Amino acid sequence: MSPPDNAVQLALIVPRMPHPLLCPDASPAYAALAAGYAAARARIIAAKPDVLLIYSSGWASVIGHQIQANPDAKWTHVDPEFHELGAMPYHVHMDAELGAAWRDAALVRGLQARTVSYQGFPFDTGSIVALKLLTEGLDIPASIVSSNMYADRAETVVLGKAAGEALAASGKRAVAIAVTNLSHWLHPRPVPPAEDRVSSRQDDEWNRKLLELLGQGRLEDVSQLARTFTHQAHADNKLKAIWWLATVAGAHNRYQGDVLAYGPVQGAGCAVVALTPDDTTAANLEFDEDDVEVFHGDRNVLATSTGDTVATPSPRPPASPPSSVAPAPQQDRVDVAADQAPRPVGAYPHARRVGELLYLSGVGPRQAGTDAIPGGPIRDGDGQPLDYDIRAQTRAVIENVRKILEASGSSLDRVLDVTSFLVDMDRDFAGYNEVYAELLGPVGPTRTTLAIRALPTPIAVELKVIAAAGPAR
Repeated sequence: MSPPDNAVQLALIVPRMPHPLLCPDASPAYAALAAGYAAARARIIAAKPDVLLIYSSGWASVIGHQIQANPDAKWTHVDPEFHELGAMPYHVHMDAELGAAWRDAALVRGLQARTVSYQGFPFDTGSIVALKLLTEGLDIPASIVSSNMYADRAETVVLGKAAGEALAASGKRAVAIAVTNLSHWLHPRPVPPAEDRVSSRQDDEWNRKLLELLGQGRLEDVSQLARTFTHQAHADNKLKAIWWLATVAGAHNRYQGDVLAYGPVQGAGCAVVALTPDDTTAANLEFDEDDVEVFHGDRNVLATSTGDTVATPSPRPPASPPSSVAPAPQQDRVDVAADQAPRPVGAYPHARRVGELLYLSGVGPRQAGTDAIPGGPIRDGDGQPLDYDIRAQTRAVIENVRKILEASGSSLDRVLDVTSFLVDMDRDFAGYNEVYAELLGPVGPTRTTLAIRALPTPIAVELKVIAAAGPAR
């Protein structure tokens, strides 16, 4: 179900950086963004919404999506990267009833979702900046959803449809807000505000192309260009917030678009954009990615309980980039048969050959055909921790690497470099290192081992491998 035509009165795109709130006078760009926020606030006041629906790219979640539902959230936030700018005390109101309805609609549509309502539960910088600059002093509650770091387009589109369904059932009028930067490649060290600029010329060119389309009211076109933008520029979280916004506000190009501000904030490309539904326009869709109603799993992580697998739709070719951007060189993609290696958990090949090198996507211990995890998973279906055997998992990972290499025309003894990811370095390094030394030690590749918070499946170890390719096929 899509929201009725008058449910979303206004769609906004606003950046997630704290500078327009905390130091707007430090540079002309920050001041322009603050003025853009002020203009967007005036539009919210004119729209007279009952609620704000917000997708925040800066609020990352791993297990499903979380929805703020504390009706009276009061705390103080400090940005973890720009803490020197000062604290941000906030007192905001969430629409708990709508948040619960959104959660329920998401569950029905096959997503994992839950509400959070705890005093002191951390809000992200972008949500606080947006609420303070857009609604402080106004009696408008909000409903904020997190950005799942592993979600792709289908999952994000279904999340937007669940929001629209909950909104329609409530009978409320809303402003939908995507809190996201466009490009998000920050300077590696602080830059004086007067010297701030978008980190790369290509990022700036792509940002301006998207803003040109948004200024024409072509929200759905920008949504469909998100994959190309991510490939060509340093997109903020794959522009998932734009996917969500186009879905909940209306997946079409019939908007009155206004770019209220654009400028750099410590390298990121930030913009304030207002999109008002306008049926007098007649822009047609230029792209046609799938329109998804129920989420069946586009990550293809595990087989279902019945043993059936989830089909992967053939990816559509990306839209052609502007002529000023050179196309990527052709490369040999390698997809290994399902009976030889576990299926990828996303839209990527097992390996890609470039010249004399073979680059493997991240490889875990799951078994081909069954998705069983040797040594056992690290958690159960409810997220509760389980005991597992890191040695068995590591052995299975390296065996999967061997199968992919051989299917790609290479071999284990041609491995040049390994990046290893462990979810529990303290517990698992010794066992992982023991098996690695046995199977890959004699080969002698360079190696980096990183501790990370989680992997997409309930596994403890993953390897990223570069190997010398075999003879050209």
